[in-house]
Amino acid sequence: MSARFTDKVVLVTGATSGMGRAAAERIAAEGAKVVLAARGEEAGGGLAAELRAGGADAFFVATDVTVEAQVADLVQQVVDRHGRLDAAFNNVGAATAVGPVTDIDAKAWDADLALNLSSVFYSLKYQIPLLQASGGGAIVNNASTLAVTGGAAMASYSAGKHGVVGLTRSAALDTAAAGIRINALVTGGVDTPLLRGNMGMPPEEAVRVAGSLHPIGRIAQPEEIAAFVAFLLSDEARFITGAALAIDGGMTAA
Repeated sequence: MSARFTDKVVLVTGATSGMGRAAAERIAAEGAKVVLAARGEEAGGGLAAELRAGGADAFFVATDVTVEAQVADLVQQVVDRHGRLDAAFNNVGAATAVGPVTDIDAKAWDADLALNLSSVFYSLKYQIPLLQASGGGAIVNNASTLAVTGGAAMASYSAGKHGVVGLTRSAALDTAAAGIRINALVTGGVDTPLLRGNMGMPPEEAVRVAGSLHPIGRIAQPEEIAAFVAFLLSDEARFITGAALAIDGGMTAA
């Protein structure tokens, strides 16, 4: 394992499971001081303790990133502890309103957009000034293949993720001259607890069915996404910004 993040401070939201957890573990293993954020205090505290036991500098802040004040407090705690921020992976998101457009009520629509789009807006709003003060850095926002395609019964999720890509590109242009890079992931299916639990079938069947939708014939492991996140946040990707990058087993190639 390289040490690309030695003495770097990296914030990961949605850090307690799936892609967020894998990214936090990978980046910590590469030397970062990792700040973990998620709603679940027990899981977050447990992950931070595990990382510290392995020699990492890690701490957890219970945060609902759909609430602007909590995001502001999270970033202030990063300042209070480390005095700087060098990179962030904004990973929170899920489809919470499923069904035809005509069946989605306004509250469900608003909740999906809050979780998938406003959470990223709040995160960027408070992360960017810290990166500017640190002399630059990198941010990765987790989108989805539904950020670049449509999906039956997934209107609000797709709209939110499309918004993440537009937000990413605009913020990248706003901050490029300041040495900040901002990119979005167009992720396909990933073997996470969320995927295994939300398809209305036994977990192993959910993995098989989801895998059949990918030309490569399977879904990703969280560690594969984490490796790409680590690359994008590192100086090795210093010429990449404003991009929506597919890591989807060929789903969007068709």
